[in-house]
Amino acid sequence: MDMEKEKRRVGFVTGGVLMGLVLSSLDQTIVSTAMPTITKELGGLSLYSWVFAIYMLTSTTSMPIYGKMADLFGPRKMYLIGLFLFLLGSLLCGMANSMTGLIAARGIQGLGAGALMPVAFIIVGELYPPEKRGKFQGLFGAVFAMTSILGPSLGGILVEHLPWGWIFFINLPIGIAAFLIIALAFRDQPHYDKKPVIDWYGATSLSATIILILLSLVMEGREYRIGLGGAGILLLGLFIWIETKAKEPLLPLSLFRIPAIGYGNLVGFFVSAALFGAIAYIPLFVQEVRGASPSEAGFLLVPLMLSAAISSTVGGRWMAKASFRAILIPSLLIMATGFYFLSTIGVGTTNAQLVSYMIVTGLGMGAIYPALGTAAHSAVKPQDRGVAMSTSQLFRSIGGTIGISVFGTIVEWRMRAGLIFSEALHDVFITGLILIGISLVASVRLGNSRLLDKEPRHSHPSNSGVPKQ
Repeated sequence: MDMEKEKRRVGFVTGGVLMGLVLSSLDQTIVSTAMPTITKELGGLSLYSWVFAIYMLTSTTSMPIYGKMADLFGPRKMYLIGLFLFLLGSLLCGMANSMTGLIAARGIQGLGAGALMPVAFIIVGELYPPEKRGKFQGLFGAVFAMTSILGPSLGGILVEHLPWGWIFFINLPIGIAAFLIIALAFRDQPHYDKKPVIDWYGATSLSATIILILLSLVMEGREYRIGLGGAGILLLGLFIWIETKAKEPLLPLSLFRIPAIGYGNLVGFFVSAALFGAIAYIPLFVQEVRGASPSEAGFLLVPLMLSAAISSTVGGRWMAKASFRAILIPSLLIMATGFYFLSTIGVGTTNAQLVSYMIVTGLGMGAIYPALGTAAHSAVKPQDRGVAMSTSQLFRSIGGTIGISVFGTIVEWRMRAGLIFSEALHDVFITGLILIGISLVASVRLGNSRLLDKEPRHSHPSNSGVPKQ
């Protein structure tokens, strides 16, 4: 009977975490479809990009802080705090009556979103033994891919039939249910038996570093970009120095000497730069070159996400049997093949060809992020898992932002040189192919680390050690 109760409890918590993941991933896509309608009602077209930028800034900046706080105070508290802030921000977004108010509310929402994904993966590690973690990481990856498909369509349906505020209000019933489930059913195990020491100097300097670097990528004007980027690099040096002196560093630099962390973060950074930077141009290509409608362009991303969901699930199940490197290398090679095909698209490319290229790319990308997340989680002791997971997410997020900025610059330069848009896209995907190649080299350096190396097959994750690299 106790075993049955425990199974039900774990099932409830898993469901609650999945609901939070749905909110986090859905919100990244549902808003984009609704923004033209929101701008018409609220005005403030000049502030359009800041609705997205402020969310990115606050969510990315808060990720490593939530990760460390989860290590110090337990993932349950941090997840509930993050979910509360996300729901508060969602309520305020839906009630906003000006673009300035919407941007402020999106900032609060982003502060909460910074906890939802990295801390969710920590909770999975608390709930499941090692041999089952990969399967659930794959499941989470599949859920993320599927909600990425549903987001744009759902956003369009909601603003067409209801006031635009409902794209945010829809978060409330799902989020409140997830909050109650986690609060009532999940009990984490503290990994620290001493009084926690918070590295405030490290948190402040890292936050300022991330904000300045991200602002340098989204601000208009070369002078602003150079100034903000230079200040960000200087603050990064200060942060590294602070971490070498801190009693309880926010981000222990020794973690980067672990191949699954150091090289895994490089893989995540360059894959995200290639993926988010290049794939963002597929809908634009379909609309500008093929003359498709925005909804038709959105549907063309469905094969990419569906194939990613399939390979994510398969890769998750394979993690208990193979090394992380054995999953990453073939995945990256398949993704590189997809990018090569995409570099050939032009005016004469048919929809069938484009869909097949997207399927190949999706089959390659699906297993990469679950493998990287599981590798980071498994490579460290329990008291460092929050930092490891949040750092992995941080590198991916910054990589994706830099990729979008860099590829936008490439398209602009090539079109100024007299190329048409489809020709400029060739250089975008070739650059993406090079970035995937860098990821491939970094993945080789992961060594033979595996999910079950040092951990007994039925041990609890809180008793696990550091796997062999």
